[in-house]
Amino acid sequence: MSLIPATILTGFLGAGKTTLLKRILTEAHGQKIAVIENEFGEENIDTDILISDTNEQVIQMSNGCVCCTIREDLRTTLADLAARRRKGELSFDRVVIETTGLADPGPVAQTFFMDDEVAESFLLDSILTLVDAKHANEQLDTRQEARRQVGFADQIFISKTDLVEPAAVEALKHRLKHMNPRAPHHQVHFGEVPIASVFDLKGFNLNAKLDIDPDFLNEGGSHGHDHHHDHDHEHGEHCDHPHHHHHDDDVKSFVFRADKPLSPAKLEDFLGAIVQVYGPKMLRYKGVLHIKGSDRKVIFQGVHQLMGSDLGPKWAPGEAKVSKMVFIGIDLPREILLQGLEGCIA
Repeated sequence: MSLIPATILTGFLGAGKTTLLKRILTEAHGQKIAVIENEFGEENIDTDILISDTNEQVIQMSNGCVCCTIREDLRTTLADLAARRRKGELSFDRVVIETTGLADPGPVAQTFFMDDEVAESFLLDSILTLVDAKHANEQLDTRQEARRQVGFADQIFISKTDLVEPAAVEALKHRLKHMNPRAPHHQVHFGEVPIASVFDLKGFNLNAKLDIDPDFLNEGGSHGHDHHHDHDHEHGEHCDHPHHHHHDDDVKSFVFRADKPLSPAKLEDFLGAIVQVYGPKMLRYKGVLHIKGSDRKVIFQGVHQLMGSDLGPKWAPGEAKVSKMVFIGIDLPREILLQGLEGCIA
């Protein structure tokens, strides 16, 4: 049986997660979706949809979706759902996990890699983060959890943009881009997200596409020392913008590139050491690498302390063999990382 795709839905309180979930649970989209609710806040979905006084943990919805509220841990719930699906007791095509408004999505994501039973049944498709345009700056300023959610995202949906000035939305996008250059942003009307832009994003797959805005990577020299992310991609205007500089967020991203091949042994030692020390602060990291002695791309990525790599396709004839990595984390020592990676060149 093929693996069941799973999506983690995270986002600030009030950003519209519940609205989006209700749509997923009631809309006739032809997909059978199991929604796992990890939310015990005031935003609980069951007021409208769920009959919360049943003893049964899993409730079938009228459109074929399944909903369950977590009473045990996530691992147990996922294993239970997979077992019931195998036995034919439940039918669903995919899973959506809603985390609490203040949760760090890291441990939820790690469940899919660390636990063999879960990894045999599920594939983590992506982490989606909903950001509320009206309250985002304040939440990002005051809550590290909110900044982490942005750092983890494969896809960011900005809701409530109709309640703020267009210039403020632009400044917010700019801020989010600094924190996480690899997640595309979409403005959405409160919860109205096309289902197609929610599923099968393959954000977590070790695929050869490193989805970072290409302009973001091209500035600066070949080794990335003079990356000074102070530009506005689309308009080429200089950032003397008052908005853009007073947020010095602790969640930041930086990019390393190398034109020469990397030594696999040095790289493994260095990354292993870095992950031991800084793992808890490393939210997401991902790269396409040119490894000495291999005619194929090596794709690597990680979440916190968990790192994995995979052989990708062959380098195409005439394609520039360049290694590119992006790191997103909390107060990561950029110079140490860049110098260390520089030292991994074969």
